[in-house]
This record gives sequence, C-alpha cells and structure tokens, in this order.
Amino acid sequence: MKILFVVNNYFCKGNGLDESARRTVQALREAGEEVRVLSGPNLSDPDGEHPDYEMKNYDFPIIQPMLSSFDYHYADWHGKQIEEAVRWADVVHLEETFFVHHAAMNWAKKLGKPITGTYHVHPENIVVNALGFNGGYLISNLLYRYWCRVFYDNYEYLQCPTENVRERLVRHHVKARCFTLSNGVIPDECLRPLTPPADYYDEERPLDLIYIGRTAVEKDQPTLYKAIRLSKYAKRIRLHIAGRGPKLDEYTKMAQQLYSDGVVSYRPTVGFYNREELRELAAKADLAVHSAFIEVEGMSITEAMQQAVVPVIATARYSGTATYALDERSTFPARDPKALAEKMDYWFDHPQERWETGFRYAESMKKYEIAGCARALIDMFRKAVEAKKNETSVNHHIVLSGNPSQTIREHRHSA
Repeated sequence: MKILFVVNNYFCKGNGLDESARRTVQALREAGEEVRVLSGPNLSDPDGEHPDYEMKNYDFPIIQPMLSSFDYHYADWHGKQIEEAVRWADVVHLEETFFVHHAAMNWAKKLGKPITGTYHVHPENIVVNALGFNGGYLISNLLYRYWCRVFYDNYEYLQCPTENVRERLVRHHVKARCFTLSNGVIPDECLRPLTPPADYYDEERPLDLIYIGRTAVEKDQPTLYKAIRLSKYAKRIRLHIAGRGPKLDEYTKMAQQLYSDGVVSYRPTVGFYNREELRELAAKADLAVHSAFIEVEGMSITEAMQQAVVPVIATARYSGTATYALDERSTFPARDPKALAEKMDYWFDHPQERWETGFRYAESMKKYEIAGCARALIDMFRKAVEAKKNETSVNHHIVLSGNPSQTIREHRHSA
C-alpha cells in the first residue's frame, strides 16, 4: 500500500507533532508499507534527510517569530509536487489542517483518493499562544468548526489519540469515521533499578520532581510552582523543568524565584534535554507532574512513565492526558495548585507505595507501543481505500491487528 504523509515540516525537533509523524512513518515502513512524505525543507540540517516531495518553506507575516519559538515551520502550498504526490498514493494522510494540507486534500478529492488524518492540535493550542492567555473562546470555536467542516468532513477516517478528542469530534457531528488510537510510544527499556537506592528512604535526601514539556501558556508550569510553595516537602524538592518555548525566560525566572525566596533548598534546573537524557532524568525522578490544561495526548509524560516514575496529571476539558493515570491519586483539577500540592504530598508521604506504583505505570505503557498502533493504522488505511471504493457509511469496530480482544472505538456521523 502506498501511503502519503502530508506534514508542514517533517524535520522540526522541538515539538511533539513532528516527532510523532517521524515515529509513525518509521513504524509503518518497518511494517512493510511504502510511505512517502510531502513536507517543507529540512531547515535544521540542509545536508541531511529530505522529504520525498519537498515544498518551499513559508513564513507567516508578523507571527512567524512566535511560531518559530515553538519550532513550528510551514510548507508553501503551491507547486506541482502536490499533484505528483497524490497521484502516486493509494491513500493521503493529513497530519495537520493548514494550507498545504488543504491543497493535498483538494487534489485527493479530484483524483478520487481516500483521505485520512490524525488530530494533533486543539484550536485552543493556537489561540491561547497567539493571545498569550487562556481566552478567545469564540475564535477557538470558529476555528474548530472550520476544521470540522472544511477538513474532517472530507476524511474517510480520523485518528483521535485520546477518547477526549473523539468525544469532542462526535459532539460536533464530524462526518469522518473517528476512532481512538494513541500515537504510540517507542518501547524503551526501563532504566530504573528494581530495588530502591540505599538512600531512598532517607528523610533528608532531595526529592527530584520533573516537568517535561514546552514552556508555553497551556502547559501551565506556574501552577506547579504555586503548588511547590504549598507543599510540606518544599524544602526537599529539587525541581527539573525539561523543555523550551516562548515562555522560557519568564517561566525560568518564576522557577528560580522559588530558590531566591527560600521556598526550595535546591536551585531549579531549566533546559532542553535530548531523548536519552530525558530517559535518565525520568528514571531517577521521584515524581513527574503534567499540569497542561490543553493537551491532545501528552506523549512526554507517557515516555517518562516508561521509566517507572509516578505521574500527577491535570484533568481539564480539553486535555486527554489523564487517560494514562491508573487512578485518582495521580490526577488533579487543572490550575488548582492546592489540589496538586495535596497529590504531590501524598506520594512523597508514601515512598514504598510510590516506588511500587512506578513499575505499574511502566507496565501500563506496553499496550501503547508504537508497533501495535502502526498495525491499527494500516487497518485504517485499508478500510479507507475500501470505503472510498464503496462510498458507503458504516458503523462498526476496528479490531487491533494481533490482539483480537482489544478494540478501537469508532464513530461516524451520517449527514
């Protein structure tokens, strides 16, 4: 099967969307599928890998500096490469909903090719960062309706990384068949030793607390900082913020203020870590907090959980990350520092339980390994090709290949 992935920029290193696209393409190729990529150029390494169909880079007027701070780059949508790419493909898979994707979608419709996609971004992600605060509900709703009617209604299938995403799409009567399937995690060896280190129960040792994620409004690191001020373990907390983004300077100052004010005894570290460094950081951590109030899936916390660290995850209307919490001891209402402090203190109060539960989290991640997700996507692509041929509306369950007991919930709204 010939699968075309359409991505604004396949090579960006600092955001989860493009990282997920690269992993998925690799997993599909390893499964024996023929996959090509239509994307903007490799700006970070011009001498490195290039897409199969390369579009020019497009810079948005005025807002490009803000977009670049997220490591987001966009492809131009003019060029014969798009028609060539779509003609080659059996199925066209859109990773986003921007200009180049609209052009590819129009060619797919013209040539009778099935269209699928993955939901990676809430409109609130864009609006909140453009405005600099959590507002703009009317703009978000208008943008969401635009995506639904112009894009998603033209898809055969739409992958929803969490049930939270799928339920929202169903409420808006999207015509695509919507199904829940994680983007998948790379199966990593757990580096944490089975036995706690000698000083683990020492009541004087530092407690390593990590937050992995971009420094951006919707990631809400400030709620964590406020919670630390309320924690009875504040003096022992050694904070590590792993990420970069438009709020890096502001949030770094806020983190360092904890030390300046004498709230914590250890100066917080803030910076960007590569994948191997993140694994090592998570394997040594006592707790991982994820306080984002807008999040499609939150792959960074799942990768930390592979290293047997217990998470504390925010629950919010437009966040699906709490899906991965095993119970309510690892969740708290978003933007509630008092509730977060209470959950943090609970886990710090129970070191043995925390250690044992960490390995339960590591085990729970195995069902999200990317090879299984790739098999389910291949099923989706095949069904999309069949559905396009038949042009029929169906309501059924997709069975995850290799595991008949696991089903993926699917919904299609018939107009």
